[in-house]
Amino acid sequence: MHHAPDSDAASDAASNSPAARAAALREQLQRHNVAYYVLDAPTVPDAEYDRLFLELQQLEQAHPELLTEDSPTQRVGGAPLAMFEQVRHALPMLSLGNGFTDEDILAFDKRVADGLELPPGAAVEYAAELKFDGLAISLRYEHGILVQAATRGDGSNGENVTANIRTVRAIPLKLHMPDGVAPPTVLEVRGEVLMYKADFERLNQRQRDAGLKEYVNARNTAAGSIRQLDSRITAGRALRFFAYGVGVLDGAPMPPSHSALLDWYRQCGLPVCQERAVLHGAEALLAFYRGIGAKRPGLPYEIDGVVYKVNRLTQQQQLGFVSRAPRFALAHKFPAEEALTQVLAIDVQVGRTGAITPVARLKPVVVGGVTVTNATLHNEDEVRRKDIRIGDTVSVRRAGDVIPEVLAYVPEQRPADAREFVMPTACPVCGSPIVRLEDESIARCSGGWIKCAAQRKGGLQHFASRRAMDIEGLGDQLIEQLVDKHVITTAADLYKLGLTALAELDRMADKSAQNVLAALEKSKSTTLARFIYALGIRHTGEATAKELARHFGSLDALLEASEEQLLDVADIGPVVARALREFLDQPLNRELIAQLRAAGVHWDETAAADRGSKHLQGQVFVLTGSLPTLTRDEAAALIENAGGKVSGSVSKKTNYVVAGAEAGSKLEKATQLGIAILDENALKQLTAQAQEQV
Repeated sequence: MHHAPDSDAASDAASNSPAARAAALREQLQRHNVAYYVLDAPTVPDAEYDRLFLELQQLEQAHPELLTEDSPTQRVGGAPLAMFEQVRHALPMLSLGNGFTDEDILAFDKRVADGLELPPGAAVEYAAELKFDGLAISLRYEHGILVQAATRGDGSNGENVTANIRTVRAIPLKLHMPDGVAPPTVLEVRGEVLMYKADFERLNQRQRDAGLKEYVNARNTAAGSIRQLDSRITAGRALRFFAYGVGVLDGAPMPPSHSALLDWYRQCGLPVCQERAVLHGAEALLAFYRGIGAKRPGLPYEIDGVVYKVNRLTQQQQLGFVSRAPRFALAHKFPAEEALTQVLAIDVQVGRTGAITPVARLKPVVVGGVTVTNATLHNEDEVRRKDIRIGDTVSVRRAGDVIPEVLAYVPEQRPADAREFVMPTACPVCGSPIVRLEDESIARCSGGWIKCAAQRKGGLQHFASRRAMDIEGLGDQLIEQLVDKHVITTAADLYKLGLTALAELDRMADKSAQNVLAALEKSKSTTLARFIYALGIRHTGEATAKELARHFGSLDALLEASEEQLLDVADIGPVVARALREFLDQPLNRELIAQLRAAGVHWDETAAADRGSKHLQGQVFVLTGSLPTLTRDEAAALIENAGGKVSGSVSKKTNYVVAGAEAGSKLEKATQLGIAILDENALKQLTAQAQEQV
């Protein structure tokens, strides 16, 4: 007769089951990872970790149903990808402004104190940390599980490198939450992937042992490892990660300060660098900078400076952003590294805007871990001022990813046959005259992007960009192929593209080609401001294009405007007016505009008579949250067409805040300041009233 097992026996059987053992192993390995990468206090030897890992791997192979998405065994990498998908960041990954001198830091501290309206003598509270020399990454966790990783890219869009990031042991596949605390619904962690100096040396030793080429520096090696299409290669590299910021946090309270955020990250099992401090005032920042500079050679990783951030998140929000960088943060860079080498020749290169830049061709030299063969000389005046000649021995400086530059020549090593640089009179690419205006230091090819092939790709990339014609799917690489294979030469040729020509390009399937053609067709319906901006006229940015569209109302009126009439437009001075007139007077440019209109590119000019309705002139609006039916760009267009201006941050100068779902701190600040709050319907009514009253 069989007896039913007692409860203790049943419990023992359950705890010894494959499922229970796999769960226990995953938990152990995760704890060991936290101890090693987060706490910097390993709890077991590497051999014991490897034994536990192998046991879990064998269990999962024997019982595939036990395999989980967050298992440590899923870090080995998979089959190669054809290419990386693009990821749009929920919140842009902005770059930081740079400071190099004590005066730069004192000025930054004063700007912050003034922006926060602190009383005289009050010190700003900062979080100071290291500026790593690696690759910026955004990690997205949903309910505690890593679901996506993306590179910074252009700040708005990056590459989906999830498969590669999953191989990095330092990055938890599952957040290690404190007992009884549920993980946030969504958490986007910003941080840096890097390679320790010792791991880089070991990698190069393996390369030497195998008779293979050595890698130049740890930074490029880490970045290249993350951008491998074969994640198995990434898995073989000893990469690390440090978290330093947040993109999105839903389902959990936001910590009150930057330092508290990093402390919370550490509790969640995310690696955070401990070389950081909370400091008060500029002098404390400078002392931190000098202290880290002294420790720099002994640090296990490469850094190129330190970063200062206003610590309180409410104060960060109060300061806001300027252009592509936050006002509340600054990178304090270490002095650049320098080396001596010889100038073999001085050539010129043509930039996207036609700028002619003298470039020194150098005898190869290693500067800051990178082999340098070319260095910029900036412009003709700089060559003359520094008296750089062909044959000179020169000092070359490189700072981070900045293009290397020639600092000075060594007088005692100048050869007798050293030759002076002569600026060519014709563009080396298109043969157009090189011109230099009296009040400018830069010489330029006069051919423009419509004639000069060197400017063509940059001009077309600008033309297709989101803020210009917004041709989705027509990215930089596709434009490069189209130009290199002579499929297109002007922007008008884009609207003549057929399915066959597109489908024959590399990595362009029929479906992708059809999507590009559909995007081209959609882009034909645009606005006058976007069209003007898309033409890539020198000195004519997005804001200037909007002012021109408002003022003239129609393209024909702009085409016929004199320089004097252009000067009547708000914020346009003599330099911009002259550049506009020169562009619009060139026959090639006129022909392009005519061809684009003939291809069907059009916009609404019904409001030409009222010049865009000025009833809300001078009124400042701030948009926050998600509106029910309008995108942010559509809401901004309503405001701007009625004469108003859109700002990114709330201040005493703000007249209205337009709030949608999930509006955050901007709405709170507007309420505190007594600023009028509008919903979408109220915004539509206000702008409609403005149209009626003009």
